[in-house]
Amino acid sequence: MTARIDTLLVHAGALRPSPEGAVVTPIFRTANYEAGEEGAADEVRYVRYSNTPNHRVLGARLAAAEGGEAGLVTASGMAAISATLLSALSAGDHLLCQAGVYGGTTSLMLRHLPRWGVEVSFVDLDAPETWAAALRPTTRLFYVESISNPLLRVGALDEVVSFCQGRGLTSVIDNTFLSPALFRPLPFGFDVVLHSATKLLNGHSDIAAGAIVADAARVEAARRTLNHLGGSLDPGACALLERGLKTLGLRAHRQSASALTLAHRLRVHPKVRRVYSPGLPDDAGFARASAWFQGVGPCLSLEVSDLPTAMALVKGVRVFTHAASLGGVESLIVRPARSTHAHFSAEERSALGITDTLVRLSVGVEDVEDLWDDLAAALG
Repeated sequence: MTARIDTLLVHAGALRPSPEGAVVTPIFRTANYEAGEEGAADEVRYVRYSNTPNHRVLGARLAAAEGGEAGLVTASGMAAISATLLSALSAGDHLLCQAGVYGGTTSLMLRHLPRWGVEVSFVDLDAPETWAAALRPTTRLFYVESISNPLLRVGALDEVVSFCQGRGLTSVIDNTFLSPALFRPLPFGFDVVLHSATKLLNGHSDIAAGAIVADAARVEAARRTLNHLGGSLDPGACALLERGLKTLGLRAHRQSASALTLAHRLRVHPKVRRVYSPGLPDDAGFARASAWFQGVGPCLSLEVSDLPTAMALVKGVRVFTHAASLGGVESLIVRPARSTHAHFSAEERSALGITDTLVRLSVGVEDVEDLWDDLAAALG
């Protein structure tokens, strides 16, 4: 029998037989393991090598959920991104990146990769006809997000796949905003899928983690790089992530439905100029999201009428918490200009379409009517 995703999220990769009959994976609180027979260095079992039982269970479970050959968990989403890019690129290489991706990713692309001899060109994901002009003989990789952060754009992901396959480029997608419960990029045609597992995958705002899923060779290359970067996930955090994965399907669909309900109501509020959500029929990404995704995820963003209204909104909520991150069971609210993109200049934020009046919501599992009452009261 081929199990469906909600079953895989609970059972895939579990240790069999289970140690001492444990129903859940025990936390293997040890940094190193007996060597046994002398073997190759790659066979050494050590927590920094991400090959403890806790790591192996998670890797197998994520691979099964995403429809990939292998998986690797890391100490953060940025560790997953860094390990993937640094294992696939060398000095002199070039990559294409979707314009307007997460601020941390953008900073890595702009401020660090060029120092290591890797050049980046940012492209409009809604304009596939312009991508070929950005290519170089040294282009190796195309990096995108399933839904961009924080403007919730859904680009021409199908065109990215065909573009890369026709030119021998590696296609990498950050699927943090959706998770495999709502979209599976590998069967769609992407080569590598990444997550900040801090967010939806874990869902409880109590760990930082990342994930990489791809074919076995790419995951092994990323693991070797991660070994030297030191971005291994603690076994205790592995256990919390495994726990969170078991309820991912329940949470993701509930949060997605609530976020869409709020988006519909906010778009007609007199103090809201615009709502960004690919679940709205007038959104540029609506057709793509409807065709490819099983939901739009927990997030939406809105432009309010002015800065005082934006500040009053984030300060006036009582059910929402004014805090960064997303995807947890509790609802969060931030102004991206003062959080995810605070380290960008005003000119850089303006070029990305991130204004001071932009507010991003991450919708949790609370009753949607309580969330609406909270927003309506804070908006006045």
